[in-house]
Amino acid sequence: MEPSPFDELHALPDGFLDAIPETLHRILPRPAIIRLAGLRQPALTVVLMLHGNEPVGLQAVQRLLRRHAGRALPRALTLVVGNVRAAALGQRHLDDQPDFNRIWPGTEHPGSPEAAMFARIIERLRHDGLFATIDLHNNTGRNPHYACINRLGDSFLSLAAMFGRTVVYFTRPRGVASMALAALAPSVTLECGHPGEEAGIAHATEFVDAVLHLERFPVHAPAAQEIEIFHTVAQVRVRPGLHIGVGTSADVTLEPDLDGLNFQMLPAGTRLVRQARAGLDALVAIAPDGRDVTREYLGEAGTDVYLRQPMMPSMLTLDTRVIAQDCLCYLMEPMDLGQASRG
Repeated sequence: MEPSPFDELHALPDGFLDAIPETLHRILPRPAIIRLAGLRQPALTVVLMLHGNEPVGLQAVQRLLRRHAGRALPRALTLVVGNVRAAALGQRHLDDQPDFNRIWPGTEHPGSPEAAMFARIIERLRHDGLFATIDLHNNTGRNPHYACINRLGDSFLSLAAMFGRTVVYFTRPRGVASMALAALAPSVTLECGHPGEEAGIAHATEFVDAVLHLERFPVHAPAAQEIEIFHTVAQVRVRPGLHIGVGTSADVTLEPDLDGLNFQMLPAGTRLVRQARAGLDALVAIAPDGRDVTREYLGEAGTDVYLRQPMMPSMLTLDTRVIAQDCLCYLMEPMDLGQASRG
């Protein structure tokens, strides 16, 4: 039988609770599933460190397990530990790696050993049975704490609402953990602010602890007035090969306060970036179904690239490496749950 590309443990390895992202690889030299017993089954699954520069998952789980030290967990807990190699260097992913949150089953980037690994992890979790799944992340731009879901079922909405009022529904990018895990159990991705912020670590810890204590999900979804839900309509990327700069002349120039526009409804005509010359077509917008919708959402006036219609951006960042590896931002619209399919 082909050897497994990840480890499977039934207890915390020595040193896990004291590890920092940069030293985690000494405790877990490769991705791992760690199954911890609890009073109820099936297990809550928490995914952490898929991006090596986003430590909130590790920090929240460590805090939670210290809180429960010496007594049984209220529910079994399964940890999926991701990119320990990238964590050692504080990077989202290494140059020789794919993005660990874009290659789960359903990915548009199949064929890598890492994608095959996550397919095997999904099958192992499917065999176990799951109560719910939580994927914990930080982000580099200024954003509120918010929950993301990929399905609009009542249990998904209830899980998201436990984290806060702000909820984002998206179906692209493909290959993210929460989308693959949604086939197994109610699933949510949590965006917990900047790395290292105490508020984000505390919020994530309390949320995971609250879900561990649930006996079941509420019968009904939260009322429409209890949450604000937004639907992602496009992912905006910088065309490959262009140089990105902040406040200085580049192929694509970002204003130093650009990420202050996150989660604000911006009027048509709002400038997103400046490009080095007219007609450069520096940005491309991709709809959830994969269509190029650049002309629908973005326009150019000289060197300015602007919004053609009112939009709310999320995940705007000034981290040029993250922009090159992932995207500039997502464009969102408010969503009326009463008119949405709740499948």
